[in-house]
Parts: sequence; structure tokens; C-alpha cells
Amino acid sequence: MQFILALPRLKKQIIAAVADAICLPLTFILAIWLRYDGFNLELFSHYFWLIIGAPLISIPIFVRIGLYRAVIRYIDQKIIGIVVIGVTLSVLSLAFISVMTHIMGLSRAVFGIYWAGAILYVGASRLLARAYLVGVDRNEDAVAIAIYGAGKAGVQLATALRASNEYACVAFIDDNKHLQGSSIAGIKVSAPDKLHELKRQLNIKEVLLAMPSISKARQKQVLDQLEPYKLRIKVTPSIQSLVNGELRVQDIRDVEIEDLLGRDAVEPDAVLMSNCIVGKNVMVSGAGGSIGSELCRQILRQKPAQLILVEMSEFALYAIEQELSALRTSMALECEILPFLCNIHDSAKLDRIFTTYHINTVYHAAAYKHVPLVEHNPIEGIRNNVFGTLQLAQAAMAAKVNHFVLISTDKAVRPTNVMGATKRLAELILQACARRQQATRFCMVRFGNVLGSSGSVVPLFRKQIMQGGPITLTHPEITRYFMTIPEAAQLVLQAGAMGEGGDVFVLDMGEPVRIIDLARRMVHLCGLEVKSDTTPDGTIEIHHVGLRPGEKLYEELLIGDNVERTSHPLIMRAQESEIPWDVLQQQLQKLDTACSAFDHEQVRVILKQLVLEYAPQCGIEDFIFQSAQTTTTRSAQVANLI
Repeated sequence: MQFILALPRLKKQIIAAVADAICLPLTFILAIWLRYDGFNLELFSHYFWLIIGAPLISIPIFVRIGLYRAVIRYIDQKIIGIVVIGVTLSVLSLAFISVMTHIMGLSRAVFGIYWAGAILYVGASRLLARAYLVGVDRNEDAVAIAIYGAGKAGVQLATALRASNEYACVAFIDDNKHLQGSSIAGIKVSAPDKLHELKRQLNIKEVLLAMPSISKARQKQVLDQLEPYKLRIKVTPSIQSLVNGELRVQDIRDVEIEDLLGRDAVEPDAVLMSNCIVGKNVMVSGAGGSIGSELCRQILRQKPAQLILVEMSEFALYAIEQELSALRTSMALECEILPFLCNIHDSAKLDRIFTTYHINTVYHAAAYKHVPLVEHNPIEGIRNNVFGTLQLAQAAMAAKVNHFVLISTDKAVRPTNVMGATKRLAELILQACARRQQATRFCMVRFGNVLGSSGSVVPLFRKQIMQGGPITLTHPEITRYFMTIPEAAQLVLQAGAMGEGGDVFVLDMGEPVRIIDLARRMVHLCGLEVKSDTTPDGTIEIHHVGLRPGEKLYEELLIGDNVERTSHPLIMRAQESEIPWDVLQQQLQKLDTACSAFDHEQVRVILKQLVLEYAPQCGIEDFIFQSAQTTTTRSAQVANLI
């Protein structure tokens, strides 16, 4: 049999046709025998030409309808329809020939029995051959998996897995009690609480979630339910990617952090998304970064007249320009994409860009954001995040730009590090600029960690798990807010359209997540166990390495409690304190002088005077104490600066 399997496709098709040429006449003889309760030489001579004609007519018809083109090991129930059509056409052709040749004494029952017998033979022979070939091809090392969800997607997935040597589906799991105990595609459907027993009996290693249409919240419930079993969990694509009715094994992916958060995306408001973009000239600073590049993608889909990319990294600018150009071509857009290698400190070049291209809207995402690096390089952090923002804002005001949106961070709230302090100072600068004039509407959008950004903890944990550990965690009590990059970018665009001047918008990030819980869940959902005192046989250790310079145990989104809702359910407007421009300008000049002199001590003093909530860490105990203190009113503190 292995010799036949190794033959070329054409020779295999010839073998199948020869088998039909032998078996179809035998099927016709069987039909005669069943009709007349026997078979003799007289009946043979009477039906001779029809017996000979059965394969001569059927095989060309089978060739024409593509029966021999089907790869046996990959056929499914659709083959039955092709067989019925082919056999029916061949039987009708035989009957037509018998009428035209005036063969007398033929029984119509013979044709009916032959029709049924031929369908049974042709269909059954293909399905039996497929079952044999699947058994021959089965990989003994295939991973035994269970499919959670016995619906349409689950059945499609099980069918796709039959053609794969990587997985062997041994069980269905479903919450539907009406399906439990039944068999689908030869695989038994069991209740979720039977999974522990099935894992032991069938040596199940992975569970594939085949429920693409359920909500994120429901998916999180299922993942919570599966986590204690220490099985590797993978999920199928969303329902949008299955609209063509096909599911491929390569579409299966590992569980992502967004699956664990259980946040259902809120459909963006089309009016807010397009308000500052459609038909306008839009600039994005930091266009090659994590947030900046996603903003560019979202902006391009809103059909601006021009999209101006400002980035100081040559490779990052090249990469995003190439990606956007390809996206523009695929969407047949007429937007002009203009990439500029430019540092936002370069005021002369910024002025030329603004005046030449008559920019209407600016999204300012350029910033140094890695907390430990900025903590070790405070002067560069201040130059980029503070004075770079000031240069860009002044160029925008001079060119009378309509909208200016700053991408801020939750680390600007009661900052304990230089990076957070510089971002809060950037907010104060734009608030002051908004009060100086009316032409440009400045606003800020403040949010927490975005998944997949450079320096994100999630890819680091995944890499450490794949390497066998250990996972390095700064502190067992550290918490963070999380949001996906596309969701954050959409909310930024919508919040920017709401700006009236000096607004600080805060995104609803959901509930904060304990990073150690996140790490443990990632380990468990990879089918592994965390090594600890209670589970000494675990494979992945978690090491606590201590908070990094300037790092906080938890982040906040609001300085005070004065916050109001907007028309969007995930966007809030915070009423934050401000500093008048004349006071702020004097202090910025002092800060610039201190930076030029590399006077780090004076830089820190001025930062603390400007950002009154700034509490540099001298130790974690000091941070906890300082965070618990209530701040005095901004008006009294500003008076001290004057």
C-alpha cells in the first residue's frame, strides 16, 4: 500500500478509474441478480451491452464532474453530492441508450437497483479509502487536544485538524447540556467539569477555544474556568475572519493578554473619529512609535487630504511610510503621505512644515517614555518631553492649527519619576497655551499601558516562559492598567474631537491588573505550572527583582476627584489645576538654563516647583507615605512660585 501512496497523482487517478471499471459492471450484475433472484447466461447475454457500457459511460462522466480530481484523504461529506450527480447522469445515459437501441425486455427495477448500488459503492469506497489514509498518515506524536465549543466553528476546526499531523482531536467540551453525551464527527461531547478526568484518560495537552462569536467577557469566564487544569489554551479567530466559512489550522493562536482582560471593544463614534481628519492635513509626531504608528493607520482610514509623518528615527519612519503606502494602495485612497526626518527640537524645520503644508490637526505622540532610561537621562527626557512639546505647540499656534492633541500618560499623575513629571509638565504647558489664544484648541489624552508597545511586560513574560523561565517581576504587589493599541488610538482620535481648549481627557482603562496574577495566568494557560513552595514540581519560577528607578507600585489616572463624563462611555474629562503662562514661562527659562548647565540638582528642584505632585523616590516606604498625603490647593502653591 505504501508503494501506491508514493505514486504520482495521475497514476493514482488511473488506479481509481480502473477500480471503477471493474466494480461498476459487478454492481450492475448484482442489480440484475437482486431483481431476478439469480443470474444465468441468458440474463448475461440480454444485459451484456449495458454491463459493458456501465463503466464506459460512467467513467467519462466522473472525469468531467471532477470526481477523480478530489484528493481522497481531504474529501468530506460534499463528495456525496458529486457522487449522486455522477451516478444519476450515468444511469440516465444507460437508460437512454437502451431506449434508442430498442433493447426489449429490460426491467426498470434493474436501473433503479443499479443506481442505488452504484451510489453506495462509489461513495463508500472513497470514504473508506479516506478513513484508511487518515489512519496511515496519523502522527503518533500528534498533540492530543480538546475543542471547547461543539458548534459550527468547532466542527470546522475538527475537520481541519483531520488533515493536520500536528493535532489529534480526542474530545469536544461544551456548556450546552443538550449536546453533552452526543457524538459529533465521531468525537464525544463532554461537560466542562469532566475535563480533569478527560485530561488523565486521553492525555489531553491543549484546549482549543472554538467560540469566535462570544463576547470578551464570556471568553474571560471560560479562560478562568480552564486555568486550574494547567492546559495550554489556544483560540480560534474572531467571527469576522470566519465569514467565508473556512477555518485553517494556522489561524489558531495563543491566548493574548486582551483575552484575559475581558474588555469588549466599544464601537467608535464615526462622527468623532472623522471630525478632525476627513479632508484635512494631519500631522503625527513620533509617527514610527507604538502609539504614533497606530494613530497613522487609524487616521489614514478616515481619508485625510495629507498625512504628515514626523519622526527622528530613520528606520521607524521608513517602516511606517512603507506600511501606510501599501495600506493606501489597498484601500484606493488619494491621501498624500509625507514623511519627514525631524527632531521636534528643530523649531525652524517645524515652522517650515507647518506653513508649507497648512496643517489643520496635530497628534503629538513623540516622547521618551521608558521610565528607568529617562530616570538615568533626565536632561534628555526634559529636552524631548517638555521643550520638544513647547516647540511643537508654539509652531502650531504660529500656524493657527485648529486642533492639537497631546498623548499623555497615567504616569503624569502624582509622578515618582522624571518621565511622569515631564509629561505632567507638558500637560501644564498646553493648558497654559490654550489660555493664551483661541485659534488652536489644545487638549491632552491620558491613559495607561498599551498592549504590545515597546517595553511592554507581556511580550517579555511570554519570551521568558518560552525559554523556561524565570519570570522577572519587580514587586509582588505592582498593578497596572492595560488597553490595546488600536482601542487607545481610536479613543485618542475621538477625544481630540471633543476638545474645547485645555481639556485633560482620561480614558476608562477598566480595572487595574496585578502583574503577578497576570504572570501566573500566562504560565497556566501555556499548560505549565509556577514553581513555588506549595508547587515544588512547577517548571516556571517567578523572581522578584525590586522596583526599577522611579517605578511606582500602582498608577493613577486622576490627580483630583473632579471628573465628568462625556458623550463617549470610555472618555472622561478631568478638571486639573493649571499654572498661568507668565509664571510658567519664567520657570521654564530657569529649567532650560539648568539643563544647559547639566545642573541635575537644580533641574530636580525646578521640576518639583512646577509639578507639585512630583515625589522622587528615595525608597518604596517614602513613596507609599508621599502618595498617601493630600496636596494643598494649586492656587496657593502657584502663589509661592510668584
